[in-house]
Amino acid sequence: MKGKNGMTKKKHYEHHTKGLGANLEEFVYGAIDGTVTTFAVVAGVVGAQLAPGIVLILGFANLFADGFSMAASDFLSKRANKQFIERERERETWEVEHVPEEERDEIKKIYRKKGFTGKLLNNVVKVITSNKKRWVDVMMKEELGLLDGHKSALKSAILTFIAFLSIGFIPLFAYVMSYFNTFFASHTFLIASILTGATFLFIGFAKAEIVKKPLWKSGIETLLVGGAAAAISYLVGVLLRWLA
Repeated sequence: MKGKNGMTKKKHYEHHTKGLGANLEEFVYGAIDGTVTTFAVVAGVVGAQLAPGIVLILGFANLFADGFSMAASDFLSKRANKQFIERERERETWEVEHVPEEERDEIKKIYRKKGFTGKLLNNVVKVITSNKKRWVDVMMKEELGLLDGHKSALKSAILTFIAFLSIGFIPLFAYVMSYFNTFFASHTFLIASILTGATFLFIGFAKAEIVKKPLWKSGIETLLVGGAAAAISYLVGVLLRWLA
């Protein structure tokens, strides 16, 4: 596309998160926690030189118990936050209905600080306060710094649990396959480590979308955190080997 001066204009594309991306945060952090804790169990058992079957017993116990715990915590925290926001919205609605002049002055102060003055300021205040819902929305955002969450607490918890189970299973995959394939049986921990390391990298890439960091920086960061957790668990297993 060419402008008036004959120069070619570049199209501007805005990138917004939609669909699955709207729940990317729950999925990524559920996946990270599931992978880290499960591989830590694997590393600890290997460090203690326990039977491979113990890996599966403790690993699957961790997957379901910790996965449920994380999902339940996510559900309760989001529900509590939603209830808090609803109470604050009820309070702001009451104030708008019963002390409108004070609330109108607060709107004026907020937008005066943003640089609005004179007739423009009065017009902005008039437009905002002409609709009660808009008025309350502005007070919630500008005065209290609260935004109504549209995410379902139950949906978020379910997604967290699914991510924890599905991605957290990867460190156990090699141990399951070792019962059916001699190659996996001979290199179980090595294969589990490689698969888990690759998983950490890819989760880190997905996390980059949330924290707005470069892909490789986020990937390496997640890999190092997961690796550190596994190393600590392995060391504890080595130190406590005599108990087995």
